[in-house]
Amino acid sequence: MPSTQEFFDPAFLEAAQRLRLVARRVAPRGRFADQRSRDRGAGLEFQDYRPYVAGDDLRAIDWTVYRRLGRVFLRLFEEHEDLPLYLLPDVSGSAWVEDPPRAVAGLRACLALAAVSLGQHDTVGVFPFSNDLEVLQRPTSGKGRLMQLAARMSTLAEPVAERGATDLRQAMKRFRALGLREGLVVIASDFFDPGGLDAIKDALRGLRHEVLLIQLARAGDRDPLAAHGPGDLRFVDAETGEARDVSLTADVLARYQSRYDDFSSGLAAIARGRGAGLLALDADEDVVPQIASLFENGRREV
Repeated sequence: MPSTQEFFDPAFLEAAQRLRLVARRVAPRGRFADQRSRDRGAGLEFQDYRPYVAGDDLRAIDWTVYRRLGRVFLRLFEEHEDLPLYLLPDVSGSAWVEDPPRAVAGLRACLALAAVSLGQHDTVGVFPFSNDLEVLQRPTSGKGRLMQLAARMSTLAEPVAERGATDLRQAMKRFRALGLREGLVVIASDFFDPGGLDAIKDALRGLRHEVLLIQLARAGDRDPLAAHGPGDLRFVDAETGEARDVSLTADVLARYQSRYDDFSSGLAAIARGRGAGLLALDADEDVVPQIASLFENGRREV
């Protein structure tokens, strides 16, 4: 399993910090930072005018407009606040069965996004999940927190007696109960929930946050013949231990690939319906260039 030093690769984090998250919508009541709020007030960037009403701040009146038009208008500025980033890496059993585990790619993707957010004064919280959700790191801010965050995330790769099954409904129910300020939720998972696509859809229902889904995938997910070849195989569910013997023929493979394609297109449809972002991340490739594909000219509008 990777050490903290392997997670905290200087070149990896330097590349990550060249990216920039720019929120299109940020919930109010945050700290002053680099993100744009839906609120308008005494910020830095001029946005619009509106007529004065009793009780408005007199300092916001544009006296030049008053002298020219004889009417009292306020200058409105865009408020800048932090964007809370909530990272939910999947640490269930199915994410750890391979070598290297795809869970490691998910953790590195989360760490890359954390480096971006902490570098621009946003808050970052980490909430790993399997059949429930854990509070690994409550929302915190500051560039100096990055090494601490890497150390905490590296503990998720330590051997444990039981990883637990994937239960997105329960995990997101627990997350919603935390009552966190509206922000961006990043779920890094293989999304192999026993409840199927319905479980994913139900889990996201009622979530008052922007959402980015990072699907942890491998080429062999769709084409198991590439890894095993045809013949009689025994498949064992990594989370339940249930075993099933299968004769892997061309017909069986074609039907499996059709189901897998249905799953992938269904996940994409859920993301579109929810207004969420979706990134299929290849666990065998470098993480940062794939995360960079989310950004346009180094900036990401969420």
